[in-house]
Amino acid sequence: VIGTDEEIESFQEKFHQLLKYFDKFSKIDENAIDAICAQNDAFFDKERSLDNGVILYGNDGLIIKSRTDNQSKLIEAIRQNDLVFAIGPAGTGKTYIAVAMAVKALKAKEVRRIILTRPAVEAGENLGFLPGDLNEKLSPYLQPLFDALRDMIPAEKLKMYNESGVIQVAPLAYMRGRTLDNAFVILDEAQNATHNQMKMFLTRMGKSAKFIVTGDITQIDLPRNQRSGLPESMRLLEKIKGIQFVHFGEKDVVRHDLVRKILNAYNKYEMIK
Repeated sequence: VIGTDEEIESFQEKFHQLLKYFDKFSKIDENAIDAICAQNDAFFDKERSLDNGVILYGNDGLIIKSRTDNQSKLIEAIRQNDLVFAIGPAGTGKTYIAVAMAVKALKAKEVRRIILTRPAVEAGENLGFLPGDLNEKLSPYLQPLFDALRDMIPAEKLKMYNESGVIQVAPLAYMRGRTLDNAFVILDEAQNATHNQMKMFLTRMGKSAKFIVTGDITQIDLPRNQRSGLPESMRLLEKIKGIQFVHFGEKDVVRHDLVRKILNAYNKYEMIK
Protein backbone atom coordinates (compact mmCIF):
# COMPACT_ATOMS: atom_id res chain seq x y z
CA VAL A 1 0.00 0.00 0.00
CA ILE A 2 1.46 3.32 -1.08
CA GLY A 3 0.38 6.64 0.44
CA THR A 4 0.77 8.92 3.39
CA ASP A 5 0.60 7.54 6.91
CA GLU A 6 -2.90 9.00 7.22
CA GLU A 7 -4.05 7.41 3.96
CA ILE A 8 -2.59 4.01 4.88
CA GLU A 9 -4.25 4.15 8.31
CA SER A 10 -7.59 5.03 6.69
CA PHE A 11 -7.21 2.16 4.20
CA GLN A 12 -6.39 -0.33 6.97
CA GLU A 13 -9.40 0.78 9.00
CA LYS A 14 -11.76 0.41 6.03
CA PHE A 15 -10.26 -2.94 5.06
CA HIS A 16 -10.78 -4.14 8.65
CA GLN A 17 -14.42 -2.98 8.43
CA LEU A 18 -14.83 -4.97 5.20
CA LEU A 19 -13.51 -8.10 6.92
CA LYS A 20 -15.89 -7.58 9.86
CA TYR A 21 -18.78 -7.05 7.45
CA PHE A 22 -17.97 -10.28 5.59
CA ASP A 23 -17.53 -12.22 8.84
CA LYS A 24 -21.00 -11.13 9.94
CA PHE A 25 -22.97 -11.31 6.69
CA SER A 26 -20.90 -13.88 4.72
CA LYS A 27 -21.07 -11.62 1.68
CA ILE A 28 -19.64 -8.37 0.32
CA ASP A 29 -21.37 -6.47 -2.45
CA GLU A 30 -20.75 -3.14 -4.17
CA ASN A 31 -23.19 -1.35 -1.86
CA ALA A 32 -21.25 -2.47 1.21
CA ILE A 33 -17.90 -1.49 -0.30
CA ASP A 34 -19.23 1.92 -1.34
CA ALA A 35 -20.79 2.50 2.09
CA ILE A 36 -17.60 1.55 3.94
CA CYS A 37 -15.44 3.72 1.70
CA ALA A 38 -17.85 6.66 2.06
CA GLN A 39 -18.49 5.96 5.78
CA ASN A 40 -22.22 5.95 5.05
CA ASP A 41 -23.84 5.64 8.49
CA ALA A 42 -27.34 5.39 7.00
CA PHE A 43 -26.39 2.15 5.21
CA PHE A 44 -25.13 0.56 8.42
CA ASP A 45 -28.14 1.77 10.41
CA LYS A 46 -30.33 -0.04 7.88
CA GLU A 47 -28.18 -3.20 8.14
CA ARG A 48 -28.33 -3.11 11.94
CA SER A 49 -32.11 -2.79 11.83
CA LEU A 50 -32.22 -6.24 10.18
CA ASP A 51 -30.54 -7.81 13.22
CA ASN A 52 -33.72 -7.99 15.29
CA GLY A 53 -34.32 -11.68 16.02
CA VAL A 54 -31.50 -12.83 13.72
CA ILE A 55 -29.32 -15.68 15.02
CA LEU A 56 -26.70 -15.17 12.32
CA TYR A 57 -26.27 -14.49 8.63
CA GLY A 58 -25.48 -17.53 6.52
CA ASN A 59 -23.88 -17.83 3.11
CA ASP A 60 -24.73 -15.07 0.64
CA GLY A 61 -26.38 -13.10 3.44
CA LEU A 62 -28.99 -15.78 4.21
CA ILE A 63 -30.94 -14.56 7.25
CA ILE A 64 -31.23 -17.29 9.86
CA LYS A 65 -33.80 -16.53 12.55
CA SER A 66 -36.63 -18.20 14.44
CA ARG A 67 -39.82 -18.83 12.50
CA THR A 68 -42.08 -20.10 15.30
CA ASP A 69 -42.65 -19.32 18.97
CA ASN A 70 -41.10 -22.61 20.04
CA GLN A 71 -38.01 -21.97 17.93
CA SER A 72 -37.68 -18.65 19.81
CA LYS A 73 -38.08 -20.55 23.11
CA LEU A 74 -35.32 -22.92 22.04
CA ILE A 75 -32.97 -20.04 21.25
CA GLU A 76 -33.59 -18.47 24.66
CA ALA A 77 -33.23 -21.85 26.40
CA ILE A 78 -29.83 -22.37 24.77
CA ARG A 79 -28.72 -18.91 25.83
CA GLN A 80 -29.74 -19.51 29.44
CA ASN A 81 -28.82 -23.18 29.99
CA ASP A 82 -25.88 -25.51 29.39
CA LEU A 83 -28.04 -28.56 28.66
CA VAL A 84 -31.16 -28.26 26.52
CA PHE A 85 -33.48 -30.93 25.12
CA ALA A 86 -35.49 -30.08 21.98
CA ILE A 87 -38.23 -32.68 21.58
CA GLY A 88 -40.67 -32.90 18.68
CA PRO A 89 -41.44 -34.15 15.18
CA ALA A 90 -39.30 -33.82 12.08
CA GLY A 91 -39.49 -30.56 10.18
CA THR A 92 -39.84 -28.27 13.20
CA GLY A 93 -36.38 -26.75 12.78
CA LYS A 94 -35.07 -27.91 16.15
CA THR A 95 -31.83 -29.33 14.72
CA TYR A 96 -31.33 -26.37 12.35
CA ILE A 97 -31.71 -23.88 15.21
CA ALA A 98 -29.29 -25.90 17.36
CA VAL A 99 -26.66 -25.85 14.60
CA ALA A 100 -27.20 -22.11 14.04
CA MET A 101 -26.65 -21.42 17.74
CA ALA A 102 -23.50 -23.57 17.64
CA VAL A 103 -22.09 -21.61 14.69
CA LYS A 104 -22.99 -18.34 16.40
CA ALA A 105 -21.15 -19.43 19.56
CA LEU A 106 -18.11 -20.46 17.52
CA LYS A 107 -17.99 -17.15 15.65
CA ALA A 108 -18.29 -15.27 18.95
CA LYS A 109 -15.41 -17.38 20.34
CA GLU A 110 -17.64 -18.63 23.17
CA VAL A 111 -16.53 -22.19 22.31
CA ARG A 112 -13.50 -23.59 20.52
CA ARG A 113 -15.21 -26.37 18.63
CA ILE A 114 -18.50 -27.85 17.49
CA ILE A 115 -19.08 -31.58 17.95
CA LEU A 116 -21.91 -33.32 16.11
CA THR A 117 -23.08 -36.81 16.92
CA ARG A 118 -25.97 -39.05 16.01
CA PRO A 119 -26.72 -42.72 16.69
CA ALA A 120 -25.94 -44.65 13.49
CA VAL A 121 -28.79 -47.10 14.00
CA GLU A 122 -28.87 -48.24 10.37
CA ALA A 123 -25.26 -49.43 10.74
CA GLY A 124 -25.86 -50.79 14.19
CA GLU A 125 -23.13 -48.39 15.39
CA ASN A 126 -20.69 -50.95 13.91
CA LEU A 127 -19.06 -48.76 11.30
CA GLY A 128 -15.86 -50.73 10.80
CA PHE A 129 -17.14 -52.68 7.80
CA LEU A 130 -18.03 -49.52 5.87
CA PRO A 131 -15.45 -48.14 3.37
CA GLY A 132 -13.60 -44.85 3.90
CA ASP A 133 -12.35 -42.89 6.89
CA LEU A 134 -14.50 -42.02 9.91
CA ASN A 135 -15.96 -38.85 8.36
CA GLU A 136 -16.91 -40.72 5.18
CA LYS A 137 -18.53 -43.52 7.18
CA LEU A 138 -20.56 -41.13 9.29
CA SER A 139 -21.49 -38.66 6.56
CA PRO A 140 -24.78 -40.36 5.49
CA TYR A 141 -26.04 -40.40 9.09
CA LEU A 142 -25.06 -36.79 9.81
CA GLN A 143 -26.19 -35.34 6.47
CA PRO A 144 -28.94 -33.09 7.95
CA LEU A 145 -26.33 -31.49 10.23
CA PHE A 146 -23.91 -30.99 7.33
CA ASP A 147 -26.72 -29.48 5.23
CA ALA A 148 -27.33 -26.90 7.96
CA LEU A 149 -23.62 -26.12 8.27
CA ARG A 150 -23.35 -25.57 4.51
CA ASP A 151 -26.04 -22.90 4.80
CA MET A 152 -24.09 -21.08 7.49
CA ILE A 153 -20.36 -21.43 6.77
CA PRO A 154 -18.53 -20.79 3.46
CA ALA A 155 -17.38 -24.02 1.82
CA GLU A 156 -13.63 -23.40 2.13
CA LYS A 157 -13.89 -22.38 5.77
CA LEU A 158 -16.11 -25.39 6.53
CA LYS A 159 -13.52 -27.68 4.92
CA MET A 160 -10.77 -26.04 6.99
CA TYR A 161 -12.83 -26.43 10.19
CA ASN A 162 -13.41 -30.13 9.45
CA GLU A 163 -9.74 -30.79 8.71
CA SER A 164 -8.49 -28.91 11.79
CA GLY A 165 -11.01 -30.47 14.18
CA VAL A 166 -12.82 -27.22 14.93
CA ILE A 167 -15.93 -29.03 13.67
CA GLN A 168 -15.92 -32.71 14.55
CA VAL A 169 -18.20 -35.62 13.80
CA ALA A 170 -18.15 -38.35 16.41
CA PRO A 171 -20.11 -41.60 16.45
CA LEU A 172 -22.09 -41.69 19.67
CA ALA A 173 -20.76 -45.13 20.61
CA TYR A 174 -17.15 -43.90 20.28
CA MET A 175 -17.45 -40.96 22.69
CA ARG A 176 -16.87 -43.02 25.82
CA GLY A 177 -14.00 -41.72 27.94
CA ARG A 178 -13.89 -38.23 26.41
CA THR A 179 -14.37 -35.00 28.34
CA LEU A 180 -15.78 -32.32 26.05
CA ASP A 181 -14.50 -28.91 27.22
CA ASN A 182 -15.10 -25.55 25.48
CA ALA A 183 -17.41 -27.22 23.01
CA PHE A 184 -20.91 -26.87 21.60
CA VAL A 185 -22.13 -30.44 21.30
CA ILE A 186 -25.28 -31.57 19.47
CA LEU A 187 -26.77 -35.04 19.81
CA ASP A 188 -29.30 -35.41 17.01
CA GLU A 189 -31.91 -38.20 16.67
CA ALA A 190 -31.46 -38.88 20.38
CA GLN A 191 -34.54 -41.13 20.47
CA ASN A 192 -32.27 -43.79 18.95
CA ALA A 193 -29.77 -43.61 21.81
CA THR A 194 -30.05 -46.40 24.35
CA HIS A 195 -30.17 -45.92 28.13
CA ASN A 196 -26.41 -46.53 28.44
CA GLN A 197 -25.55 -44.32 25.46
CA MET A 198 -27.64 -41.43 26.77
CA LYS A 199 -26.09 -41.64 30.23
CA MET A 200 -22.61 -41.86 28.70
CA PHE A 201 -23.23 -38.88 26.42
CA LEU A 202 -24.66 -36.59 29.09
CA THR A 203 -21.71 -37.28 31.39
CA ARG A 204 -19.17 -36.21 28.73
CA MET A 205 -19.89 -32.54 29.52
CA GLY A 206 -16.78 -30.59 30.50
CA LYS A 207 -16.06 -26.99 31.43
CA SER A 208 -17.50 -24.20 29.25
CA ALA A 209 -19.52 -26.73 27.26
CA LYS A 210 -23.05 -26.55 25.92
CA PHE A 211 -24.98 -29.73 25.12
CA ILE A 212 -28.09 -29.81 22.94
CA VAL A 213 -30.13 -32.99 22.58
CA THR A 214 -32.72 -33.21 19.79
CA GLY A 215 -35.12 -36.05 19.17
CA ASP A 216 -38.61 -37.30 18.37
CA ILE A 217 -39.94 -39.89 20.81
CA THR A 218 -42.57 -41.01 18.26
CA GLN A 219 -39.88 -42.15 15.79
CA ILE A 220 -37.77 -44.66 17.72
CA ASP A 221 -35.90 -47.03 15.37
CA LEU A 222 -34.16 -49.19 17.97
CA PRO A 223 -34.63 -52.98 17.96
CA ARG A 224 -37.53 -54.16 20.12
CA ASN A 225 -35.20 -55.53 22.79
CA GLN A 226 -33.60 -52.10 23.38
CA ARG A 227 -35.31 -49.16 25.03
CA SER A 228 -34.71 -45.54 24.13
CA GLY A 229 -32.83 -43.47 26.67
CA LEU A 230 -34.56 -40.24 25.63
CA PRO A 231 -37.99 -40.62 27.32
CA GLU A 232 -36.19 -41.88 30.40
CA SER A 233 -33.86 -38.87 30.55
CA MET A 234 -36.86 -36.57 30.16
CA ARG A 235 -38.41 -38.07 33.29
CA LEU A 236 -35.18 -38.14 35.31
CA LEU A 237 -33.82 -34.68 34.49
CA GLU A 238 -36.86 -32.44 34.08
CA LYS A 239 -36.56 -30.82 37.53
CA ILE A 240 -32.79 -30.22 37.56
CA LYS A 241 -31.79 -26.55 37.47
CA GLY A 242 -29.67 -25.68 34.44
CA ILE A 243 -31.46 -28.20 32.21
CA GLN A 244 -34.39 -27.10 30.07
CA PHE A 245 -36.80 -28.96 27.80
CA VAL A 246 -38.46 -27.32 24.79
CA HIS A 247 -41.31 -29.26 23.20
CA PHE A 248 -42.32 -28.86 19.55
CA GLY A 249 -45.60 -29.94 17.94
CA GLU A 250 -47.20 -30.26 14.51
CA LYS A 251 -47.95 -26.52 14.45
CA ASP A 252 -44.18 -25.88 14.47
CA VAL A 253 -43.50 -27.78 11.24
CA VAL A 254 -41.79 -25.40 8.82
CA ARG A 255 -41.43 -27.71 5.83
CA HIS A 256 -43.99 -28.01 3.02
CA ASP A 257 -47.59 -27.46 4.23
CA LEU A 258 -48.38 -31.09 3.41
CA VAL A 259 -45.85 -32.34 5.98
CA ARG A 260 -48.02 -31.10 8.86
CA LYS A 261 -51.08 -32.85 7.39
CA ILE A 262 -49.11 -36.06 6.81
CA LEU A 263 -47.86 -36.06 10.41
CA ASN A 264 -51.37 -35.46 11.70
CA ALA A 265 -52.77 -38.35 9.62
CA TYR A 266 -50.08 -40.76 10.83
CA ASN A 267 -50.50 -39.69 14.46
CA LYS A 268 -54.25 -40.34 14.31
CA TYR A 269 -53.69 -43.73 12.69
CA GLU A 270 -51.07 -44.77 15.26
CA MET A 271 -53.34 -43.73 18.16
CA ILE A 272 -56.11 -45.99 16.80
CA LYS A 273 -53.71 -48.85 16.10
